[in-house]
Amino acid sequence: NALRRYAPRVGMAAEFPFDIELSVRYRDLDTLEHVNNAGYGTYLEQARLEYFKTVLGIPFEEWEMVLAGIEMDFRRPIVLDDESVRIECGVTDIGESSFRMGYRVYAGGSDEPSATGETTLVVVDEGGTKPIPPAWEESFQEFEPGL
Repeated sequence: NALRRYAPRVGMAAEFPFDIELSVRYRDLDTLEHVNNAGYGTYLEQARLEYFKTVLGIPFEEWEMVLAGIEMDFRRPIVLDDESVRIECGVTDIGESSFRMGYRVYAGGSDEPSATGETTLVVVDEGGTKPIPPAWEESFQEFEPGL
């Protein structure tokens, strides 16, 4: 099996080396006037893409990976009046052909996360899964020395 089961390393005490701030948009809201759960997935995706641009330094066309899993824990609603969200993220574990990332989503200027999450990404090509390129692993470890 190309996917490795991971022992969770992501906790509230984990430090993430990367963050990004995004606007809360009206289109993110649901009928209860808070960010819909799908909006959180988009926030994680935007943070992940910026992380890869920063850490891997390769063109988007060379990011041969797919999202294999996502887990979210919702702690408090985000509303339009929060105006922005800050997403912290980082790679938390590296397998043979997959790796996990952890996230924290903060509303406005809050110090308490509104949500936490984890994703599993698998490196692929047209033939299926493939090993993580050594240069990617080196880049992750250089950016996150505790990895």
